[in-house]
Amino acid sequence: MRILLAEDDPMLGDGLRAGLRQQGFQVDWVRDGMAAEREIATGDYQAAVLDLGLPLKDGLNVLMALRSKKIATPILVLTARDTVPDRIKGLDLGADDYVLKPVDLYELGARLRSLVRRSHGQTQEVLSCGVLQLNPSARLVTLDAQAVTLSTREFDLLHVLLLNVGRVLSREQLEQQLYSWGHEVESNAVEVHIHHLRKKLRADLIQTVRGIGYTMLRPAG
Repeated sequence: MRILLAEDDPMLGDGLRAGLRQQGFQVDWVRDGMAAEREIATGDYQAAVLDLGLPLKDGLNVLMALRSKKIATPILVLTARDTVPDRIKGLDLGADDYVLKPVDLYELGARLRSLVRRSHGQTQEVLSCGVLQLNPSARLVTLDAQAVTLSTREFDLLHVLLLNVGRVLSREQLEQQLYSWGHEVESNAVEVHIHHLRKKLRADLIQTVRGIGYTMLRPAG
C-alpha cells in the first residue's frame, strides 16, 4: 500500500522510509508542509505520516487545510510535541492517530495498517474473500488453508483488491498503489501481475470489467 511520509529531518525520514518499505509499504517522502498538503490532496495515498514541525507550513495547519477540503485520507501525526493539549488539538483537527517520537517502526507499521483497514470498513487484520485469506503483517496468503507463494508486487496487488472487494479499480488506480516515486512502470505491469495471481490462486477470483478495470467479488452465500 502506498503512503506519504512528511518529515523534514533527513536522518529520521530516511530511517522511517527504509523501515516502512521493509514492511511492504510503498513510501513517498516530502520534507515540508506545503509539499505534504499538495501531495495528500492530489495523490492516491492509503494513509499519511505527518510530522508537525514542518518548514513552510506547520503540520497542524496542513491537517486543518486538508480536512476543510473534505480530504479523508487517514493521517497519523508523528511528533515530539507530547503535551496533552497538543494531542487533543491534533485529534480535534482531524488526525486519525497520534504517535510520539521516537516510535518503534513495527508499531508504526501496525498503526498504519489499522488506519487503512478502518478507512475501508475492515475490522479484522486478516482480509478474506471466500477461501482466500491475506495477513498483511505476516505477508501471508492462503487458499483453502494452504499457503500460496507470491512475489512482492503480486502480494501488494492482491492486498489492494481485498481492501476493495466489490469495487472496480482501474489499472491506473492499481499502479498508483503498487509503485512509489522513482519506479518505472511498464505499460502492461498490472495485467502481468493479474495473470500470475489467477494462475496461483483461481482464475475466477479476480474479475475483469471490460474497459474499466478489475475487481474481486465475495462468493454468493
